[in-house]
Amino acid sequence: MSEVVADEPVGAGRRAVVITSSSRAAAGVYPDRSGPVIVERVRSWGFTAGNPIIVPDGDEFGLALRDVLASEPDLVITTGGTGLTPTDVTPEQTMPLLDRLVPGLAEGMRAAGVAKGVPMAMLSRGLVGIAGGCLVVNLPGSRGGVSDGLDVLEPVIGHVLQQLPGGDH
Repeated sequence: MSEVVADEPVGAGRRAVVITSSSRAAAGVYPDRSGPVIVERVRSWGFTAGNPIIVPDGDEFGLALRDVLASEPDLVITTGGTGLTPTDVTPEQTMPLLDRLVPGLAEGMRAAGVAKGVPMAMLSRGLVGIAGGCLVVNLPGSRGGVSDGLDVLEPVIGHVLQQLPGGDH
């Protein structure tokens, strides 16, 4: 195991992948507005991250997530598909790929949005869980929801990444 340097960013030497679930963005109807926000933030944490992978809602999202997880990243953050419309199936596509849930993080993200005066934040059905050695986080498709979720994740991501391979509490 490599030695951790105190001033090293939490994501240094680690890879993150961002997946945007949006049929309209995938079809070019409008640009992906939330995926780039996530990429910028995880890069600021020291992760290596490419541009967001943009896929339509539904089965195509699930296939993309399977492919990404097979490449063994340290962190996968998805955006979109967590609402209540019939095509919002990101949680249903994510759940079978998770080994364990981390419900406190998902609950904390929803609570943070509500605390900022966004009551609709409690309607997000996004999951947070572990798939192998990877943390998977479903965020809503809005830039505000993404920002709020990342604010909740940021102070704990280092501890999470230490825990996944069996680090001490």
